[in-house]
Amino acid sequence: MVKTLQIVLAPAEAGDDSLIRRAIAAQTSSGVKRISGYRILKRSVDARSRNPKIQMTVEVFVDVPFTEPPVFQPQLNQVAGAEPVIVVGAGPAGLFAAFRLIALGLKPIILERGKDVQSRRRDLARMNREGVVDPDSNYCFGEGGAGTYSDGKLYTRSNKRGNIQEILEMFRYFGADRSILVDAHPHIGTNKLPQVIAAMRRQLVACGGEVHFGCKVVRLLTDSDHITGVQTADGVMFRSDAVILATGHSARDVFGMLHDQGVAIEAKPFAIGVRIEHPQYIVDQAMYHCTVRDPYLPPASYSLVSQAEGRGVFSFCMCPGGIIAPAATAPGEIVVNGWSPSRRNNPFANSGTVVTVDAPDFAQYKFTGPLSAMHYQQMVEQKSFAAGGRGLVAPAQRLADFTDGIVSTILPECSYIPGVVSADLSQVLPVAVVRSLKAGLIDFGKKMKGYFTNDAILVATESRTSSPVRIPRDAETLQHTQLKGLFPCAEGAGYAGGIVSAAIDGQKSATAVKQWLSVK
Repeated sequence: MVKTLQIVLAPAEAGDDSLIRRAIAAQTSSGVKRISGYRILKRSVDARSRNPKIQMTVEVFVDVPFTEPPVFQPQLNQVAGAEPVIVVGAGPAGLFAAFRLIALGLKPIILERGKDVQSRRRDLARMNREGVVDPDSNYCFGEGGAGTYSDGKLYTRSNKRGNIQEILEMFRYFGADRSILVDAHPHIGTNKLPQVIAAMRRQLVACGGEVHFGCKVVRLLTDSDHITGVQTADGVMFRSDAVILATGHSARDVFGMLHDQGVAIEAKPFAIGVRIEHPQYIVDQAMYHCTVRDPYLPPASYSLVSQAEGRGVFSFCMCPGGIIAPAATAPGEIVVNGWSPSRRNNPFANSGTVVTVDAPDFAQYKFTGPLSAMHYQQMVEQKSFAAGGRGLVAPAQRLADFTDGIVSTILPECSYIPGVVSADLSQVLPVAVVRSLKAGLIDFGKKMKGYFTNDAILVATESRTSSPVRIPRDAETLQHTQLKGLFPCAEGAGYAGGIVSAAIDGQKSATAVKQWLSVK
């Protein structure tokens, strides 16, 4: 008998093979010796009671030989001499688009403005240590995209967009831990994801694809309503009848280039706010109903949402055992993000906590047109820089002080390496955002015990939650609505949010390219 069933164990039991087998035997009314093997399909923490449990979905083999599932193997064709397709950007959308192109017999040529993962690491260290921003190599730009050094969270609700399991299997194939295939909230970790990304690049090149670093696209080449290629900052022209635009949510120069060339783009609502950091033990106590977290449980996380002053307020990109990092892409701005190592073993937990903003907000500051949301975003980041002081020192305030309108006299310890300085965040963030954020934080305090505390610190500004621009595309062909052969995709075009959904959209765009080239 091969059967799928649910078992529930105490945290200390969930890693013990013999206890798992006993639980299986009890549910199947069979002796332990009749169980030839089992495979964990899904695993999650159920913390609804005062005694958290580990829930597991397992496939069990009773009275029949245990068999391993087929090993995942991507389709790796040799495409060195095949028709070329330009892919702008080496983030998850670009990389997974490239692998799908290879599977379809096309040659991907990836143009990445930033550096490879190893060289990029040095630039990030300089940002943290010296406050120096390289506009082409930072937490947002470079091989692997924004997710590479903001910890590789793979959780998504995009179940209807594509094959999530295939994305996870690809990461596993290139070196990620098998746990990402079973955990309810899979996570690779900033300390491990760069090696996975580098392995993916090596395979792309081995298949005959090309990856060019330090290659910023500054112009689209067109013939009437068709794209014919792109031109880079050093004057090199790459020719192709299909271009996948996978530049990520922070490529402001690309948005400006499209606008200057008359390529249709639209302003898009997004969300803006702060990154909130608590001591991890506060989150553990609240979520696990404990004084001290069980060592067999992972650091706890939370997800909070509220409607305040007519706007959505929500937590975003929660990083248990994490670190707040500088994510600016240009000098003169402060942007913060968060990440966790694979073990999530730092003493703090941080989360973006943001408020939705829309066209009337942009217009209030006289920003109109397709780039209005981008200019609004930029304005707030520059105000944050002005309030922060030298380098990438960020303005910050204790949580209760913020809601009470008090400038904090002393700030708690914070994981943000460039440093924080006490500031009145109501003078940094737009008035409407401040109003909703204050009300939302008070509401969060009612929903989560211990959340509303002056031991928590707010660091500004969390502003790169999603792209401030949408690049319109046809729903069926995925091509730009006015420029044939241009395939805007994933976060930068406003069609995805996060690593997995971006990867799926990259795959879909590559499939659409194949269809386009077959019939054009």
